[in-house]
Amino acid sequence: MKVANAGIETSSAKRQRVLSHLAMLLFAALIAGSFTFGALTVPYIHAVPLNALRFVLAALLMGAFAFGMARQKFVFPPAPWRFGINGFLTAVYFVTMFIALTMTQPVATSAVYTLVPLMTAVTAYFIVGQRSGLAVLVSLLLAGLGAIWVIFRGDVDALLRFDIGQGEIIYFVGCVAYAIYTPLLRRFNRGESALVLSFWTMVATAAWIVLYGLPEILTTDWMHLPALVWWVVLYLAIGPTAVCFFLIQYASARLPAAKVIAYGYLVPAFVIVFEGLAGHGWASLSIAAGAAITVLGLVVLAVLRD
Repeated sequence: MKVANAGIETSSAKRQRVLSHLAMLLFAALIAGSFTFGALTVPYIHAVPLNALRFVLAALLMGAFAFGMARQKFVFPPAPWRFGINGFLTAVYFVTMFIALTMTQPVATSAVYTLVPLMTAVTAYFIVGQRSGLAVLVSLLLAGLGAIWVIFRGDVDALLRFDIGQGEIIYFVGCVAYAIYTPLLRRFNRGESALVLSFWTMVATAAWIVLYGLPEILTTDWMHLPALVWWVVLYLAIGPTAVCFFLIQYASARLPAAKVIAYGYLVPAFVIVFEGLAGHGWASLSIAAGAAITVLGLVVLAVLRD
């Protein structure tokens, strides 16, 4: 009987890992969409009001789903400072991302995001004691090199001069915050469900952004924004925010932090496709090759043991 139960548990664990990998594949596609669609709003609304509205709406939607449809019990969480810290890190990440989109192209910005897995492997070691094997570190480094190639637009001279744009630097700061946030999800988990964790993290993120950008929020001409902005806000609130928060909470409890965040390697490839389909032009073959290297890094990680 014990052997049978052990087999069932092993089969269940494998199924959970497969679902976690599929969840993060969807995560990468939704995140990529935020770069392409978010760039469309740049002429009409600033980063802080956009993200404030996005997270307030996402928190309301997640709350309605978690405590309504999913019938989770609404209880004020113990140690609320956990969500204050994670909400602050998330706010830094998303605000810097949209500021960067006003200064650089979505493909270059998404390439910076692919440096997060390597940084996460380091922060996960110090925060939760997760050790990454040599093969994992090599694949992270390989993918990081591909990301750097995309960041420098496939220009060897720009790479040698370290000619990196201000937008990429600003977004890099946000990516450092995100690399700290991911392992903290496991460190701060007190047994709450992924839905509940997602809800309170989004509430905290919305609070930080609103407090920081209240003057800019109040001066925004909300009544005269084009319909495009509202459609993008709706997409951002549902896809890259509410759904992605749940997906990363779910996967972080079942996969190592480096593997979870490594799905960011797919983001530039998705962005290249989305940008081309949106009529914004296709990336050069050189840049596409750099994105392909980052995807290769993900494939290697996916087949390695946890």
